[in-house]
Amino acid sequence: MSKDTEIDMEEVKLNEVDPEKQPMTGDGQPAVGEKNGSVKLKVPEDEVTFTGLSKEELMKVAGTPGWVRTRWVLLVLFWLGWIGMLAGAIVIIVQAPRCKPIPEMSWWNEGPLYQISDLDAFSDGMEGLEDKLDQLNQLKVKGLVLGPFHTVQADNPATLDFTKIDPTRGKQETLLSVLARAHKKGMFVVLDLTPNYLGSAPWFTGSNDDVVDTLKAGAEYWLKLDIDGIKVSGLPLAANFTDWPKLRAAVQGNRTDDDTKKRLLMGVVQGDSAAKVSELVNTTGVDLVLPDLLSSKNDGVERIRDVDALHSQQRSVGWGFGASKLEHLSKLATSTDLVRLYQLLLFTLPGTPVFTYGDEIGLQAGDGTQSPKMIWDLDKKDEAAEGNWTDHSVIKEWFQSLSDLRGKERSLLHGDYYPLNSSASSLSFLRVWDQSERYITAVNWGSQPLKLKLTLLPTDGEQLPETAEVKMSTDENLKEDSPVDLDAITLGPEKAVLLHFPFSG
Repeated sequence: MSKDTEIDMEEVKLNEVDPEKQPMTGDGQPAVGEKNGSVKLKVPEDEVTFTGLSKEELMKVAGTPGWVRTRWVLLVLFWLGWIGMLAGAIVIIVQAPRCKPIPEMSWWNEGPLYQISDLDAFSDGMEGLEDKLDQLNQLKVKGLVLGPFHTVQADNPATLDFTKIDPTRGKQETLLSVLARAHKKGMFVVLDLTPNYLGSAPWFTGSNDDVVDTLKAGAEYWLKLDIDGIKVSGLPLAANFTDWPKLRAAVQGNRTDDDTKKRLLMGVVQGDSAAKVSELVNTTGVDLVLPDLLSSKNDGVERIRDVDALHSQQRSVGWGFGASKLEHLSKLATSTDLVRLYQLLLFTLPGTPVFTYGDEIGLQAGDGTQSPKMIWDLDKKDEAAEGNWTDHSVIKEWFQSLSDLRGKERSLLHGDYYPLNSSASSLSFLRVWDQSERYITAVNWGSQPLKLKLTLLPTDGEQLPETAEVKMSTDENLKEDSPVDLDAITLGPEKAVLLHFPFSG
């Protein structure tokens, strides 16, 4: 075969179509203009797309008896469900325990008051006080009670001037600077304006009506400079003066609904019974009375009886050990354990705790002729302790924990009070507020261990659980967070414990 013939045969093979690549046309012939492998489907010309029912058709169907019944059933079910949910919500609200309304509180009820009578001993003068405010703020101190340091000569009313500070004790501009900084830190400042503070008695011998009038003018002077309150000693005598209501009006007359702007009128009572103190609260119009009841008695039964008499007036009563005489806690509490014991009592009693400077570290009291020097270096031994080592850091940490706890817990801040068991050297009580945590204070200042069985009177309306948990303790045998059987608590000598248990409903 020639070369030309072979080329022709190859062209014939290339022009032949593979059967697998033939178009699927059904009749073996490809349609004109169609590509190999394409398939055409014919749609019937009489097929109609569904576009839904018309309005007339829908109305006709909706009016049928079946749909009418269905709609009524769904409507009834909806309203039954809604009414059921409403009824359930009402039942929950009715059966839920209602919160007890918070009593009216003033700023002096919210934290401890801290008295500084000798600024030289406390901070080397009024100039140094401003630098100590941060440390006092850490202790959650709510109010500073400063002075007295106005101008007067002992037992000489003619020299009395409440508007001037004794030049040896400080300057007015320094005091106002302290006041401004204290306010920024949320602390209040009260001035002690006891007239004859250098003399043998807080008031002068003879008629004091003119003195009260002078005191009123002095109070108005300092209140205009934004001082937050006035303190006077010898309240039973002062309240009988003719012009006493004028002094009250000067301090309390411009009050607003804002509790933080209230001005405090504070009176000190010494040597009177709890019944007399209660009467003074009701008749003198003072905001806070500071008695010496705890200091003047050392029997637990008598102390708890006095607290019983005054607990209903707790927002008008301050408690202190020596504070009514500007004495230090350590004069009564002669050991680290006793200092902490009495601190626990003051922070958990129903009323405002009042301290003298240095009580937060157990500063040893002076000899009565000179104020003890405040110790800021807590690692330094207190030379006045006469060989008894006072652990100032431990006492301060305890004080700070108690102050912080009282500010957070409603039962301790303004809760109801119930006395428990007491003896000559011990006392205990319960603090309760609505649905908040409950607290039990138990202390033993005696020299021997004491076993307590804590019980409530049937008429108290409260119930104690079988056990409670230790919150804070100075007794090494009562560890924090450990359970305690309330029928048998053993407290060591000079030991104190704070227990707590939850609201049970």
